[in-house]
Amino acid sequence: MKNSIKSTLVLICVCAFITAALAVTNSITAPIIAKNEEAAANDALLQVLPDGKNFEKLDITTYSLPATVTEAYKAESGGYVLKLETSGYAAGLVIMCGVDAEGKVAGTVILSSGETPSIGGVAADTLAGALVGKDAAGIDGVDTISGATKTTGAYRAAVKDALNAAIILGGGDVDIRTEEEILNDNLSASLPAADGKFTKLFITEVITGIDAIYKADNGKGAVCVVGEQFIALDENYNVITEVDAELASTVKEQAEKALTSTAEDIDLGKYTGLPSALLSAKLTASGNYVLEMRASGYGINGNHYIASGEYIKIRVSMTADGKIIDCLTISQAESKGYGDACADEKFYGQFDGKTQENYGTIDAINGATLTTNGYKTAILRAFESVIILKGGAE
Repeated sequence: MKNSIKSTLVLICVCAFITAALAVTNSITAPIIAKNEEAAANDALLQVLPDGKNFEKLDITTYSLPATVTEAYKAESGGYVLKLETSGYAAGLVIMCGVDAEGKVAGTVILSSGETPSIGGVAADTLAGALVGKDAAGIDGVDTISGATKTTGAYRAAVKDALNAAIILGGGDVDIRTEEEILNDNLSASLPAADGKFTKLFITEVITGIDAIYKADNGKGAVCVVGEQFIALDENYNVITEVDAELASTVKEQAEKALTSTAEDIDLGKYTGLPSALLSAKLTASGNYVLEMRASGYGINGNHYIASGEYIKIRVSMTADGKIIDCLTISQAESKGYGDACADEKFYGQFDGKTQENYGTIDAINGATLTTNGYKTAILRAFESVIILKGGAE
């Protein structure tokens, strides 16, 4: 019993001694470790802002900064360093960007990345040099790196966010809204009754004087985009935005024609020779065609180990004489960062107004030849389908 108590007391004393020793060691090493970490962090800051001195970490919660900004440092000598997190080809692209006292990029470096080393990684290295000395207006002029559209776009956007953040931190004012946010804000301001929810109308009638129409999801009207103007209509198609009488009359007439267009299903079984790419077809009361097409992009024709096996689905409206009224990508499962750009209006919107003679004169998706060619082939099949459908059933 006495030996057991003695052993316990010895163990307690040993543990107490070790604890005390560790505490002393920590009190000695902790400041050294902290100092080394601070030096490493300072080196990273100096890497992107070489002329910076005495960096102060800022509380970014007190500012309205772009969402990509996760940390901000102010240099006593002038300028800022911003840490940003975004998604390129993959999520987790972390960038450190230095902005000098003149509001230009002093340097950038990637802290971590999930980009493909041979493509996105190389692109990032190239961009790092190309962006130095650029201000916010000059960022968009930096060329897209071939085969790395997603990485280039994400990198440029993040650096622009850093430049805008530096302006805000310096007491300036800058609009940091995305294009989608700006559009929705304009739509909402024009038609508050819509409660901020709109859907772009797929156009099936030939209209003039209107660039786009956005329907209120709650049925409270629509907003027509005419150049830089946003013109609202109520649920009875009356223009409620203050514009001149002639413009109001044109907008009402054209918008009502588009918004009230109806179409009936066409029985494809009554026709022979229709392309297999044609999934369904409708005929509008005015004689236009609305076709659902499938395109064999990378999802079908790509590497069978990684291709999705899914077709791109497209909606096309076309006049009886073969002119595209509107085009829309309904669904796609193409490669992220490459072929998935077919779902961007900047791509499929190029087919609006095209005919069979010139539909091929569109800008291809960078690095996505199979997607581009498959999409164009489906558009060609749409032209061929209208010719057959116009010819009548068997």
